[in-house]
Amino acid sequence: VKAAFLKPGISLPCRAGSQPQGTPGVPRQSRSRRRRKSVAIAYEAGQGEGRWEPPLWREQLQHIREMRSSRDAPVDEMGVQRCYDSSAPPEVRRYQVLLALMLSSQTKDQVTSAAMLRLRRRGLTVDSVLQMEDETLGQIIYPVGFWRNKVKYIKQTTAILKQKYGGDIPSTVEELVQLPGVGPKMAHLAMHIAWDSVAGIAVDTHVHRISNRLKWVKKETKNPEETRVALEEWLPRDLWKEINWLLVGFGQQTCLPVNPRCSQCLNQDICPAAKRL
Repeated sequence: VKAAFLKPGISLPCRAGSQPQGTPGVPRQSRSRRRRKSVAIAYEAGQGEGRWEPPLWREQLQHIREMRSSRDAPVDEMGVQRCYDSSAPPEVRRYQVLLALMLSSQTKDQVTSAAMLRLRRRGLTVDSVLQMEDETLGQIIYPVGFWRNKVKYIKQTTAILKQKYGGDIPSTVEELVQLPGVGPKMAHLAMHIAWDSVAGIAVDTHVHRISNRLKWVKKETKNPEETRVALEEWLPRDLWKEINWLLVGFGQQTCLPVNPRCSQCLNQDICPAAKRL
């Protein structure tokens, strides 16, 4: 007999060891807490209803993959993943990755790549940077953006790596962002490239801009860190590493900051921000 058809004041017999509804043995608050917990678990497993995601994101993503299939954007040829010495010991490679990321902020890939090449020609290690005069370091990395500040941050961070991490770099985002001059985007990319570990989505200005143009965020975000949080709420985890590479190159070649090349974009008909001619 379903409870909905019972008359008021009539309760069903209980099985052995169970408690009837409404008795002191199972407080109402406990039953409510159990119900909330089961809903949360179902949602976390992806089975809950009402989880938001952009309606056309899979089609948009596939189009971007097609447009990026030639792998000929600046990030492909001169990005951070191309800037380190692959023949160096693992801890040196990781240090070079972090240094390239620090140089890359507010700087084109071409400029970062050239600066890293000049540094590597002088033997780019924790010890060599610590022994280098600030003026010399500045001359080598110029003209990267904010090069004077970066000289200071590089020296401070390198000293910490020597003292605290034995010349290696931290292996967690939480520790990486504590280093001078290292932000969340750099930390997540360092995890991806240096440690081959995905702790989150690396969001730079390209990923931030394109995510808002495609409406891949539930509401407009104001900065890359807000965008990272918004994307991680719905984007499948197995795409977290790929999405940075895809969108950065797409932003360099097609979805430009000013005058995007919408007429050349496969998403022109399904992009909310497209300028249709």
